[in-house]
Amino acid sequence: MNFDRMVGRLRPWLVASLVMMFGALLATAAQAASVQPLEIVTKSGVHVFSVEMATTEQEKETGLMYRKELADGKGMLFDFTPEQEVSMWMKNTYISLDMIFIRADGRILRIAENTEPLSTKIIPSRGLAKGVLEVIAGTAQKYGIQPGDRVGHPLFGGH
Repeated sequence: MNFDRMVGRLRPWLVASLVMMFGALLATAAQAASVQPLEIVTKSGVHVFSVEMATTEQEKETGLMYRKELADGKGMLFDFTPEQEVSMWMKNTYISLDMIFIRADGRILRIAENTEPLSTKIIPSRGLAKGVLEVIAGTAQKYGIQPGDRVGHPLFGGH
């Protein structure tokens, strides 16, 4: 087989490989760009988290599904603008979470602690929420996070 013919046969594979690598790099860059700091001011002090943003319908539907771990200090912030009644669930979510429902003014409305992994039970906001912060279970208790505490993030007009 001559060289030109061999290159001709490899070309589709090479193009497909480059497209996949470029796509993976773009996805990684997009994910990295969507990580933002978030602060919660409690009686015990200010606690800073690094949160992934869930703003599109696809991101909100997927959330933290299929993940096997979530580090302390990390989380996902769901944008439900405008403020509304929100319902969450744990379908296909393998790790227990604390779900922190946040009003438009940045005040914590409600906390659903230690949610049950893989459950389809509905977890309601029980009031109007603009955002939901999901963090690893036990976070609210560990840091003394309570309803009424203030969340600092651009979604709520802060920072």
